[in-house]
Amino acid sequence: MSGLILKQLNESDIERLLSLRMEVLAHVFAAAKERMAPERWAALREENRAYYAAALRAGEHIAVVAEIGGETVGCGGVCLYREMPSPDNENGLCAYLMNVYTRRPYRRRGVAEAVCRRLIGEAKAAGAKKIYLETSAGAKELYRSLGFSEMKDYFILEEENND
Repeated sequence: MSGLILKQLNESDIERLLSLRMEVLAHVFAAAKERMAPERWAALREENRAYYAAALRAGEHIAVVAEIGGETVGCGGVCLYREMPSPDNENGLCAYLMNVYTRRPYRRRGVAEAVCRRLIGEAKAAGAKKIYLETSAGAKELYRSLGFSEMKDYFILEEENND
């Protein structure tokens, strides 16, 4: 996309990161946000602040924003973590691609793809041998085009939400 600039953010950008993160959460979890008391939403914001402060400092999170003409049009992040080493991941370093989001007027114009390619490159440069993500149905084709495939035989145990 012409004029697209990707910027990596750091600890000094926490307010910007928080604003984008809460925008993404409000989009993805719109129904849950409507049911949440405002103080719980504020507490969630503070939990995200604490996460960013610790993870950015430790090099466990890489955050990127996409800009066109100085306007933020998208974002994304990758969390780096270790799992037990195994034959398919001998160093145990994994990356979880997350928070990939493009603002509505800029969708389907290559923003998310550019953000993902940058974050995948950063994760690989850090030594990650496995990169995971969760996706919406609408973004599956993007991730397939980047080389991701669907995982089988995975389960999740979710805490019951008593909103």
